[in-house]
This record gives sequence, C-alpha cells and structure tokens, in this order.
Amino acid sequence: MSSVETLGGLQRRLNGSIPQSVLRGEVESRLKRLGRTAKVHGFRPGKVPFKVIEQQYGAQVHQEVLGENLQRFFVEAAQSQKLQVVGYPKFEIKSADLNAPEIEYSATFEVYPEVVTSDVGAESVERITFTLADADVENTLMTLRKQRTVFEAATRPVQNDDQVKIDFTGTLDGVVFEGGEGKDLTLVLGAGRMLPDFEKGIFGMKSGETKSFEMTFPADYHGTNVAGKKVTFTIVLHSVAAPRLPEVDAEFVKALGVQDGDVSKLKAEIRDNLSREAQRRVKVRNKDNAMEVLLRIGQLEVPRSLLEGEAQNLMQQTLQDLEGRGMKIPKGMQLPVDVFEERAAKRVKLGLILAELVKKYELQAKPDQVKALIQEYAQSYEHPEEVVRWYAEDASRLREVENLVLEDNVVAWVMAGAKVTDKSIELNELMENN
Repeated sequence: MSSVETLGGLQRRLNGSIPQSVLRGEVESRLKRLGRTAKVHGFRPGKVPFKVIEQQYGAQVHQEVLGENLQRFFVEAAQSQKLQVVGYPKFEIKSADLNAPEIEYSATFEVYPEVVTSDVGAESVERITFTLADADVENTLMTLRKQRTVFEAATRPVQNDDQVKIDFTGTLDGVVFEGGEGKDLTLVLGAGRMLPDFEKGIFGMKSGETKSFEMTFPADYHGTNVAGKKVTFTIVLHSVAAPRLPEVDAEFVKALGVQDGDVSKLKAEIRDNLSREAQRRVKVRNKDNAMEVLLRIGQLEVPRSLLEGEAQNLMQQTLQDLEGRGMKIPKGMQLPVDVFEERAAKRVKLGLILAELVKKYELQAKPDQVKALIQEYAQSYEHPEEVVRWYAEDASRLREVENLVLEDNVVAWVMAGAKVTDKSIELNELMENN
C-alpha cells in the first residue's frame, strides 16, 4: 500500500514499501548468473561457490535491485493514484534495516499543475499583414546593384557615396590625441564607417587638396579622452572615386545565378524570395502576438523542476551561440542559471498552456497539414522531392514539423477567438524587426 502527502503547491510525497521477498528473489537470480562468469582468485570460472559470490557481490547487487524496484514500485503507485508526475522523484529509504521484511521508502516529486484559461474572446490581438509591392522588388534590385558598385576616378569635388583615400590628423588643444591619425585610409562616404561630422568636413574637397576643420565629438563617444570635446582635423585628400552602378543587363543577371541572363526571370526570383521571407516573418510576428495572449489568459503554477531544466537548456544554448560566434568557451564553463529563469518560466508556462488548449480544443497536427508544410519548405530547394524524402526518413524531423503545425493551429485559434486588429506594415519595417 502507498499513501500520498501534499507538501505544498505542486510538491507531493509518496510513501510506500517494497517486500523483501521481491528483492531477494531477484538478487539470488542475478548472483547465480554472475557466478557463471565471475573471476575469483582460487576458483575456476563457473565453479565459484554461491556463498563466496554472495559475500563479494551481494551488497552491490542488492543495491542495484533495490534502486530498480524503487523506480518500478513508484511508477506503479503513481499510476494507481493517477498522479501526473513531473521530472524525476527524489527517493529516501526510511527503513534502517535493509534486510527487514518490508523496505519502506518515500519519493518526493512535483505534479503537473491545473491549467485554467480565461475567455480568449475578451482579449485583443494585433495581426500583421503585408502585401508585396513592385517597389519592393525594384528596391531589392537596387540593393543588389549597390553591392556590386564599381568606383571610377573622378576630378570633381567629393560627394556623398564617393570613395576617397585620405590622410587625417586630429588634435586636441594642439596635441594629436590617441587614435587621431590615419594614413591612406580608404572609405565610402555615407557608409557609416566614420562620424557624420567628420565625413561632412570632406565634402567638397578635390583630389590633392588639404583642409582643416573643427568638430565636436559626441558626449557618449567611446574614446573618453575626446568625448564631448572640440577637436581640429586636418585632411589630405589623395583621390576621389565616383560610384557607378552596374546596368541591369544579361551580364549582371548571369552574375546573380540566372544562367540565360533573362531580367524578367531575375525579378520573378527576387519576388518569390521576398514573398517567402516576408510570409515567414509575418508568421513569426503573429505567432509572438498570439503567444502573448495565451500568457495573459492562462493561469497556472510553474513546476520548479521544469523551470530549472529549461533554464539549464537556455544557458547551454547561450554558450553554444557564443561558441558559434567564435568565442572560446572554457570546458565546463557555466553561466548564472538565475539569469535565464524569467525566460524559462515564460517558455514552460507557454508549453503547458499550449498542451492544455491542444487537448481541450483538438488542435493536434493533422497528417495533411504536416504534408503541406513539408511541401512548402521543399519548394525553396532545387530538388524538392529530396527534401520531402529527407523528412519522411526520420521520425524526429517529422515531429518537429508536427510541433510547428500544432503552433500554427493554436495561433489560428487565438486569431479566430480574440478581438483582432489588422496592421499592414512595409517591407523595411518587417525586415528590421525580425
């Protein structure tokens, strides 16, 4: 028999016992199997007396069998009591004598919380909408042209977007300050490499000209010795080169991967890529908005074990991200886990709310939905059928897609039930905020 105590919140303690007879039978069986292969000094393999095997290995085998049966008896008791256990229990042997007829134990653990959701119809949610315009395609084409800008020597005065080669000397109270000198520096004006006031002083100069001007550094400039101070710069302009954008012709189109040089095909490809990326970003924004609604309507207590596990996962992801950016992470390095607890609590809470809504409103991923999403992914690849086959070959990959479909179903449920306000945004804003 077993009993369950409520320790407070989601924490429970199950008290139970294991008959010694169950343990002894398994211990004896394992020791006999062990005796067939055990090597004991003075005996041939398989000829070691059972008493010797028991003396040498009995305590160890008893501990192993006890540990396994603690798990088994706990699972059976939890199922019989209809307990939804979170994580792993902490076991404690309460019997002082491990040879007693009954081994009493306790297991402390958490249970899943009750998830209560309020009426989604009382909530407001913003739904992002976007329509791709011809101007978006032309602007992207212009960006591609600018990325392939060619600079040609110019005799005219310097203008914005020109490439210049300069020497510069900066002085503060007549003394050259740290970082205030440069030789043969090549930069494109307007690219944001230098301070705007510095670049402004170069405008209008001609090749071979020398010019001095004063400027004041921003108060928050990283060079603290000149931050907020007025300095004098002397510029020697060695050369000026004007930008020339490539023409949108067959040669330009071929350089971008369209083998036959057809401009209309390039524009169609740009449109398809923009549309696909814009749809992805709209989907992400609307999902985030819907998830915020779920956090508002869901009330539950977050299990501590799930919170700690998720915080650990976030910490490990952060370390991996830092490594991916080239940072050397010492082996075994840890970050303060409490830094991640707020995000972890939000993610755990969302997961539990999602699970409750999926069960309550039957929002599970349907096979045709999973198939359609895989087909959608596959279309952006050269050989779509290989992508479809790649997903079909691995159950874990299919589960990832099923989870995405499930999230889509929940988002659709929120948008259908809440008070929706549509907001149309431009491509630049869409690309900047995701």
